[in-house]
Amino acid sequence: MPTKRSNSSVPVPSDDAKPKAAERIRRTARELFYREGIRAIGVEEIVTRAGVTKPSLYRSYASKDELAAEYLRDYELAFWKVFEAGAETNPGDARAQLMAYFEGLAHRATQAGYRGCGLTNAVVEYPGDEHPARKVAQAHKRKLRARLVTMCDAMGAKSPEVLADGLLLLLEGTYASGQLFGKQGPARSLVTVAEQLIDASLR
Repeated sequence: MPTKRSNSSVPVPSDDAKPKAAERIRRTARELFYREGIRAIGVEEIVTRAGVTKPSLYRSYASKDELAAEYLRDYELAFWKVFEAGAETNPGDARAQLMAYFEGLAHRATQAGYRGCGLTNAVVEYPGDEHPARKVAQAHKRKLRARLVTMCDAMGAKSPEVLADGLLLLLEGTYASGQLFGKQGPARSLVTVAEQLIDASLR
């Protein structure tokens, strides 16, 4: 990494090693949108926190709506990385793969400051089907539902679609209830309920 030296002779990053404006905007928006909600955060706060100017933001994103959509695309990539991690540790075992995600979610959803699923939150914030952020969220949820059907079929479910819908309802309920109840809330029972639902749904 290129560096320059201050008067104290301590190496510090050179200007070209600092995060570029677009990346600072993206990172700042991701943090603020998730913690506070997309509607609650204005462009002024984003650029102030990111240490950039409004023209810098609009050079990278046509509007705040497009920045929100990009935030959710990043969020979705991160989601799938976590969701599919179980495939590496449990190859060929759809049930173990899914439960690995459920176990992680049960832990996260009982921690202080948990804010649920950013994609679900965006759907709640934007009821109209035409908002760019909502479109990203809707497409993701449809993909997740289809992925669950495939996994439930691989588990040997009598009705993969019904089991997948039940598991999706558990997920969405956990995203919401985790924000309400915290450590002693329903999320602590997620794994047990999911296991019972799967057991009752197998051929």
